[in-house]
Amino acid sequence: MKKLDGFPTSYWRTSIEASTYPKLETNLTSDVVVIGAGIAGLVTAVQLIERGYDVTLIEADRIASGTTGYTTAKVSSQHGLIYDELIQTFGEEKARLYHEANEEAIRFLRDQTTRLTIDCELEEQDAYLYVASSGPKHKQLIKEADAYSRLEINGGDATDEVRGKLPYPVEQALVIRNQVQFHPVKYLLGLARYFTEQGGKLYEQTRAMSVESKRTPTVLLESGHQIEAKKIIVATHFPFNDFKGLYFSKLEVHRSYIVSGVVDDTFPDGMFMSADQPSRSLRHTQTADGKRLGLFGGENHLSGHQTNTQANYQALAHFAESEFHVAQIDQFWSAQDLISLDRVPYIGQMTSDDPNILVATGFAKWGMTNGIAAGLLLSDLLTGTQNRFRGLFDPNRSKLNKQDAKQFAKNNADVAIELLKGKVTRASQSADDLGNDEGGLVRHAGKTVGGYRDVSGELHLVKTTCTHMGCDVKWNNGERSWDCPCHGSRFDYEGNVLEGPAVKPLKKLN
Repeated sequence: MKKLDGFPTSYWRTSIEASTYPKLETNLTSDVVVIGAGIAGLVTAVQLIERGYDVTLIEADRIASGTTGYTTAKVSSQHGLIYDELIQTFGEEKARLYHEANEEAIRFLRDQTTRLTIDCELEEQDAYLYVASSGPKHKQLIKEADAYSRLEINGGDATDEVRGKLPYPVEQALVIRNQVQFHPVKYLLGLARYFTEQGGKLYEQTRAMSVESKRTPTVLLESGHQIEAKKIIVATHFPFNDFKGLYFSKLEVHRSYIVSGVVDDTFPDGMFMSADQPSRSLRHTQTADGKRLGLFGGENHLSGHQTNTQANYQALAHFAESEFHVAQIDQFWSAQDLISLDRVPYIGQMTSDDPNILVATGFAKWGMTNGIAAGLLLSDLLTGTQNRFRGLFDPNRSKLNKQDAKQFAKNNADVAIELLKGKVTRASQSADDLGNDEGGLVRHAGKTVGGYRDVSGELHLVKTTCTHMGCDVKWNNGERSWDCPCHGSRFDYEGNVLEGPAVKPLKKLN
């Protein structure tokens, strides 16, 4: 297949007209401020407005401009090889709670979209997890099958079924029945319309810079304005106020990739994910003109730890072409995911000593269900409603087992290494060496800086020090962005923030 050219674009965001809510241009007071208009933020905001609260929702960019708009949009309680691990980490009771929380999220989504008449292409599909060959992952899948049985998950072995669906060898497969897939942006825009119709205040292009809670909880905005509230919910994917509770030390940031192309009617129904490496994810959707569009995902890696990310797109394109005869890749995009120390999200009071600031983060690659579960839990916490999942997702859960401690040490050792490497790395080329649509570290005025020459030949130079904690960003040639290998902040080639936790842009250079 030919090289994929151009900038990445998400099918979910380009297949529907973008939102156009106003920017907040004044100071404001509210019962609750929700920061972040992704799935967790919007579900929370809608739940609270329905319970009679005065709610303000702010978004730094546009609705679904973050991970929700760049997902595969599988709504499933099958989260890879997780249930055996959860049994080992938390015990059978809490592993069952995790599954039930995600299943409740699926039922809520079905009921809510019907009640609010949101047309988001909700479609029931079974979810399959498989390995293509014997080996360590196959042994883990066998243990996972036993966990399904112990937790009474609706599914089990589906090896023969998957062998009949996929065009390549499958050693063993599991299934969870009655899962769903949908159009995530249509869902969020439907929630936004309903939220504002019910009196909710929604502002886009309104970036929060910090949160203060010594007296009155207050969100300080990039514009210089502020919002005072009784409660503040941080639903920004990676908490931008991550020094509170040291969340930067408890989250690992991963990036994964998707390509899409038209497939024929032989493309299988179902949502598929391989447990092997390199990982592969499959599902399909229906375009407006009635074509079946295959979505092919995978190529996961730590964010900021690969520079030739274009190769990841090419690998997925080759997979789509060789296995499913996709003649042309229509679009390609990528997403960022945050993984907690124990693989269970942090949802609830951000720190044990401050009841006025709540957080939702660490959804791993399963934000469609975990994000909904977060919205339901957060709204219950704010209204004093009992919720049996509170302890499971509590961000301040005290249990730090051996595996958690090991992961904590690894995460922060990696950060220290990247911080040091960035300070001693020197450019091997001058700015004049860059061709059109090329970027990387360059020598300029005797210093190593970040450079990108756009398709028209204009040179863009930035200082490569991340504005979050001072690590040095790396060039991402697939996205044309500068990515931080320490905590996943991302900036466009002009230095503007694409993803947090950073809230300030890179310094531009002449």
